[in-house]
Amino acid sequence: MDFDYLDEIKLVRPSKFAAPPLQAEESSPEEARAPALPGEAATETASESPHAAFRQDEQAAVPPAPAEEDAAAFAVAERPAPSVEPLQEDGEGIRVPGLKKQIILRYLCRELLLYFAVCFSFFFVVFFVNQILLLAQTILEQRVSLHKTVLLIVYCLPGIVAQSAPFATLVGFLMCLGRMGTDNEILILRASGLHYSAILRPVLCIGLLISVFSFVMNDYFLPLGLQNYSRLWRQIRESDPEVTLEADSVRKMGNTALVIGAVDGNHVDGLVLFDRDSSEQDRIIVARGCDVRESSAPGVMMQFDMSGATVFTLDRDERVDFDVMEAQRVQMNIFDSMFMDEQGELEPNSMTSYDLWEKITQMKQDLSVSDLRMNAYKLEFNKKFSIPFGSIFFALLAFPLSLIFGRRDGQTLGFIFGITISVLYWAATILGQIFGVGSGLNGFWMMWGPNLLLGLAGIFLYLKLRKR
Repeated sequence: MDFDYLDEIKLVRPSKFAAPPLQAEESSPEEARAPALPGEAATETASESPHAAFRQDEQAAVPPAPAEEDAAAFAVAERPAPSVEPLQEDGEGIRVPGLKKQIILRYLCRELLLYFAVCFSFFFVVFFVNQILLLAQTILEQRVSLHKTVLLIVYCLPGIVAQSAPFATLVGFLMCLGRMGTDNEILILRASGLHYSAILRPVLCIGLLISVFSFVMNDYFLPLGLQNYSRLWRQIRESDPEVTLEADSVRKMGNTALVIGAVDGNHVDGLVLFDRDSSEQDRIIVARGCDVRESSAPGVMMQFDMSGATVFTLDRDERVDFDVMEAQRVQMNIFDSMFMDEQGELEPNSMTSYDLWEKITQMKQDLSVSDLRMNAYKLEFNKKFSIPFGSIFFALLAFPLSLIFGRRDGQTLGFIFGITISVLYWAATILGQIFGVGSGLNGFWMMWGPNLLLGLAGIFLYLKLRKR
């Protein structure tokens, strides 16, 4: 193809940028070198370099000054440029679109509390029904009035609440965070600029609030409920001996064991009693009949008026030596201390943490206190803190566990993981109490051991989550 016609194309300056005609002979050498108007390039520059013309076209042209008769019209047509106010620190001025961190954290806290409330109701119903079943055999079958039965159940509620709160924290947080992970809400929060630490912070704060609430229930309301429960149960036993003396059964009251025959009102047909006398010798009392009577003496719960009784006293060192005594009538007092501990005091779980610590301090100064009994009090003291504040360790574990394993159907997996861990934690706590009280193992490690394992597992999974 021939392109010779391109040689005839010339670069022509647009008319709107054309300089006014000047007489070359009237201009001085200085005027020839300088442009006539601002923004106008020299004519020889455009002719020497074709690109200069294009650069000249890109420059903004300055309009000529208006004439005197058009000055008024030009002033009217001129409008001031709109001003843009800078963004103020207090939020006034231009608002940048986007989610505020407070809104995100408020939404996260609301979801966590909602799932906690649902799971708390679930565990509360489970433990409440279990408590009803425990009371049914010992109270409802003994014709206890409805009013007293309701009071006994109410006195058990603080223990149910204190026990339900930590498990509800674990299951609720796992289900909530698992659901948010499955719905990509955590991914959206991360994309909006929030780090994992910013999301973990409100989770731990809510766990701390639940721990404080659970500690108040466990340290104040639980001992108060147990004391009222014991007081009411004593009144029931005093008013209706059949509650204590169940027909055709074996009952143990403190260091005394009773083998009970048929019961008809306040009369027992056939009674065998195993206990120890004042000299710590084993004693067996067999009676053909026994009448149970109320006692007005302080500290005496009831009296056994036995007829046709035979008393056997055995020497603990020489079993072949024994004494036999027969009597037509034997009266025996049943004291309140038979239903308390060895010293006639409240049980450790019926004390507050402050009273329990004062008791431990006094026991340390008493050299006659055995190490096993001392360890039982220390174990109960650590239990008052370890179980309520287990909510913090549960929250620390629930956050990374739900995000790592909750990619698909995180809500269901969170419920399964939560129930499994709750059962294992409850079993570890029960075994810790058994070994601590029975074998004398350190009460601190028996109660805080499960929490420390949960905390280490939570920190390990959180570090693994941040590396992903």
